[in-house]
Amino acid sequence: MSGQSLYDTFKRYRTLQTHRISALPIVILMPHSACNCRCVMCDIWKDNKNLKQLTEADISGLLTSLKQLGTKQVLMSGGEALLNTNFFVLCRILKNAGIKVTLLTTGLSIKSNAEQLLTWVDDLIVSLDGDEPLHDAIRNIPNAFRKLKEGVEHIKKLNPAYRITGRTVIHRLNYHNWPAIIAESKKMGLDQVSFLPADVSSHAFNRQQAWEEPRQDEILIAERELPELNEVTNCLITEYAAEFDNRFIAESREKIRDIYHYYAAFYGLNAFPFKKCNAPWVSTVVEADGAVRPCFFMESMGNIRDTPLKQIINSNEAIAFRKALDTSGHPTCVKCVCSLNLSPLTSVA
Repeated sequence: MSGQSLYDTFKRYRTLQTHRISALPIVILMPHSACNCRCVMCDIWKDNKNLKQLTEADISGLLTSLKQLGTKQVLMSGGEALLNTNFFVLCRILKNAGIKVTLLTTGLSIKSNAEQLLTWVDDLIVSLDGDEPLHDAIRNIPNAFRKLKEGVEHIKKLNPAYRITGRTVIHRLNYHNWPAIIAESKKMGLDQVSFLPADVSSHAFNRQQAWEEPRQDEILIAERELPELNEVTNCLITEYAAEFDNRFIAESREKIRDIYHYYAAFYGLNAFPFKKCNAPWVSTVVEADGAVRPCFFMESMGNIRDTPLKQIINSNEAIAFRKALDTSGHPTCVKCVCSLNLSPLTSVA
């Protein structure tokens, strides 16, 4: 381990001990507030008319904080980040500063942007909701699956080693299609696929208020459907042993079983699966309007257009928030679907 790596590790340990962030290895940016899909499990697209986006000046202004905090990786999320007309300018600023760039995308426009993606983005995570008919139905966009598949295949043709992984939200509309999702992932050439349950209880993803019945029931797997979900899960673990062993399926068998337990918890059949998470200590989210959050699901702490990022995340209020946060008992954390637990010894980039 180099001297610089030792110093970075020390700073990450100190952050966890003191709750004052001296190392921030991961930052999630939302370059554009709108989305080019109309997914049933997300409300982001419903606010497309109220466009917000990060600018070149925003990213340039962030660089001082990112360098001071030793940021290694930026995840471009959204909305659909590629809708920002200056997206690759933002990526170039980050890449030139030595920061790894990962893009989370619907995949609709990756073919037309392939060459720039290969130049300015280190890897892609694409959303996949089912086989072709189901994916298109969930995305509410004609030919969404075809565009995604053609984009992945085109980039892989240009550079077979370029890493593209898939991410699937498992919910009431697609849990029965789970084996087909794995099959389609392999056919289109993805390097790995990851699964998580649907968030049906928070204010994230542009929800003005947390979902209640009947909106929640469109996505939440019904109690009467849980035996089928359990059967599908058991079949996956049995039939895709090789895919678990070679990590084509990113999650462990236990994590896949926890998707069943997550939905069963809504009916009091078990506790919500325990998630060890230190996201507010190792990452932060900057939204398209500049708002800064400890994670997707927590309230804003400030805005980079008013205050430098390092100052926001180390304000008295932010430090007090982290000191008081018990992720094992906080009601938002208990039902969280995408926790992050990053050890100080784990390499990010």
